[in-house]
Amino acid sequence: MAEALKDLPQSNHPNLLVGFNKADDAGVYKVSETMALVQTLDFFPPIVDDPYNFGRIAAANALSDVYAMGGTPVTAMSIVAFPPNLPASILADILRGGTEKIEEAGAVVVGGHSIKDKELKYGLSVTGLIDPAKVLSNSNAQVGDKIYLTKNLGTGLITTAIKRNAASKELIDLVTDQMVELNKTVAEVMVKHNPSSVTDITGYGLMGHAYEMAVGSDVTIKINADNLPLLPNVMEYAEAMMVPGGTFANKEFIEGKYSIAEHIDPNFEHLLFDPQTSGGLLISIPQSNCEAFEKELKEKNLLVACIGSVETKSELALIIS
Repeated sequence: MAEALKDLPQSNHPNLLVGFNKADDAGVYKVSETMALVQTLDFFPPIVDDPYNFGRIAAANALSDVYAMGGTPVTAMSIVAFPPNLPASILADILRGGTEKIEEAGAVVVGGHSIKDKELKYGLSVTGLIDPAKVLSNSNAQVGDKIYLTKNLGTGLITTAIKRNAASKELIDLVTDQMVELNKTVAEVMVKHNPSSVTDITGYGLMGHAYEMAVGSDVTIKINADNLPLLPNVMEYAEAMMVPGGTFANKEFIEGKYSIAEHIDPNFEHLLFDPQTSGGLLISIPQSNCEAFEKELKEKNLLVACIGSVETKSELALIIS
């Protein structure tokens, strides 16, 4: 995709605050001195069997891009590709799940578009609002910041195990609960503690999104592998090669731009590059704000893991130790 976009002309409108030039999570367009639109779009095929939960996961995933920019979602439009041979009740359940998540976010569904297709797909176009002076990006991490992650890694490995009928009901329920969880509260806390840079962890995996933050910010990000929060059983699935195809594409994408310490299990690399669905936020925050930030999230019983730090730029964008 990056290859296809690299020669595309960049828009140069004075009100376009964030475009696609730095691979940020959403576009931002200023409409007044106090208001800007945050716009994003995401859709994909089912990753769980239950249509209702698929709708909830897809909606949470799309909404996350607005939260990563520091914005508040206000409207959403559904995008559907639906096989004509499937019962309409499946689509009804997907849309019901998606609508519930949109309403939980405080936004409203204003319409959508559907087409007939051989493969089922669902997602959302989401519009949010933000003060133009408070827009967050993935390209402003500062040397000395600490790096935080707010959800466990491993959703790609587990959803692959689900497709191969190798995951227990308990694990399916656990990973579903994580994927349907909105990043709303984490984002609300985050903006109070003045983060330098933010992105959400989705299809490019931890390494891909951390790489974009490092390159965009002109820094090196150092990650402590021992501090990464993981979902249960993911190392077993990595060792059994229940690895989604996107993992290898993610690794190829940043080949030669990172280093991984020799003591780290090679199977652990599958987790580092694992494509996430509705993953957590990756937050770069000044050290002076970290204690209060951690304290508030823990008081709300939300996961917050300090996984690394921002270092002066070196030859490599990412160092995993």
